[in-house]
Amino acid sequence: MGNKITEMLGIKYPLIQGGMANIGTGAFAAAVSNAGALGLIAAGGMDINMLKENIEQCRSLTDKPFGVNIMLMNPEAEQMAQMVIDQHIPVVTTGAGNPAKYIPAWKEAGIRVLPVVPSVALGVRMERAGADALIVEGTESGGHIGELTTMALVPQVVDAVNIPVIAAGGIADGRQLLAAFALGACGVQVGTCLLVSEECPIHQNYKQAILDARDTDTTVTGRISGVPVRIIKNKMAREYIKREKEGADKMELERFTLGSLRRAVFEGDVDSGSLMAGQVAGMCSRIRPLAEIIEDMFAGCEAVYKELPDRIGRY
Repeated sequence: MGNKITEMLGIKYPLIQGGMANIGTGAFAAAVSNAGALGLIAAGGMDINMLKENIEQCRSLTDKPFGVNIMLMNPEAEQMAQMVIDQHIPVVTTGAGNPAKYIPAWKEAGIRVLPVVPSVALGVRMERAGADALIVEGTESGGHIGELTTMALVPQVVDAVNIPVIAAGGIADGRQLLAAFALGACGVQVGTCLLVSEECPIHQNYKQAILDARDTDTTVTGRISGVPVRIIKNKMAREYIKREKEGADKMELERFTLGSLRRAVFEGDVDSGSLMAGQVAGMCSRIRPLAEIIEDMFAGCEAVYKELPDRIGRY
């Protein structure tokens, strides 16, 4: 299971940490990589100097492979695209746009390129552009999302491309991991379930909000304005959606979200902060070491796989 991805990326488990802005530090990425998965430094909330510092920090804490996630909307995305070449980063994932113009230089430098895609059409374009694999993300995810669910999207992308597919969105335990493999994925990317790890650098209040969350406690802001983001329901989310429905322009809405993720991550502001989390937040009920979360997921997957013949035989 997942050997294409583990061989390609040089990791033990076919699992990638989501590129979560302000959360995916060099230290956190190193901790994930040390636990046998692929840690990602999230450049989304960084400038070029911060990215360099976090790469150096990550290198000092792990000898395992790690990657960098570049948000293509970042004003310094072009410089970051060059920095991952100069720093000999083995893996790059991308979000919020089309990385096609950077792919030839990355490939020439020997970098594995894994764009995040929310649709079949973008997946096909990325394969043509030279992507090594695709991270196919369903709307269940936390943070910036597309419209299609993981269950509907993953098999459609698998059928449309010939490169490995990594499923993302709505994956927090062994059952969901097994389902991702059944849909044709070679591995998974997860975020929400890692937020409640001991090593995750978010404020304790943010962790507690995820521990307390129930199945229906996330909502999506920005649907009307075309920048949908899944977060835990709170005062900020309610105000944002209210103003959005009233026809507020993008500038006014930007004031709501400006710095709100940083407020949640660093200050623990659970009222006016943006508590990005996926729909599986309701399954994350205790704080554990990263290694335990990841090992349990794969052990659970094996256990459920062994039970399947009995279950299938009952219909």
